[in-house]
Amino acid sequence: MSRIGKKIIEIPKGVTVTLDGNNIKVKGPMGELQRVAHPNMKVEMNDNIIEVKRPDDFKENRALHGLTRALIQNMILGVNEAYKKTLDIVGVGYKVELKGTNLLLNMGYSHPIFFMPPDGIKLEAPTPTQIVISGIDKQLVGQVAAKIRSIRKPEPYKGKGIKYSNEHILRKAGKTAGK
Repeated sequence: MSRIGKKIIEIPKGVTVTLDGNNIKVKGPMGELQRVAHPNMKVEMNDNIIEVKRPDDFKENRALHGLTRALIQNMILGVNEAYKKTLDIVGVGYKVELKGTNLLLNMGYSHPIFFMPPDGIKLEAPTPTQIVISGIDKQLVGQVAAKIRSIRKPEPYKGKGIKYSNEHILRKAGKTAGK
């Protein structure tokens, strides 16, 4: 049995969960999220506890069991308090500026890059070398962070580029002088 899948999900105060068949709606102080669970999974709610059950032990259902439970847990945590990812910009002349809700990135290319976030994502630039991405949907926050990072991935020699704040860049040795 899936260790993650068989854990129960407790609903905190201030969060309401509505089940309509396999349609799950979670509403909290930060916003509202909606997701449709896989038809094989059975989601049950008793009082302030949600439980995910699977019909049999086929490989697909075992995989979906833990996944479904984790997705519901992430929705509940997201509407209670937003998810955040922090990106750091390393490099001489590399900087970011907030223009309204959009980002203007100068990353050493011949032109500045204008990034418009999708709905539900809030971007902040506390310093010219840092970006904070926040939102209630964990998957969307991670996807936006990965998209911004892909504009200029960190290179292994000097570490220049956009990196996650907790990411460690493995450095390579440069060329050694001959003779």
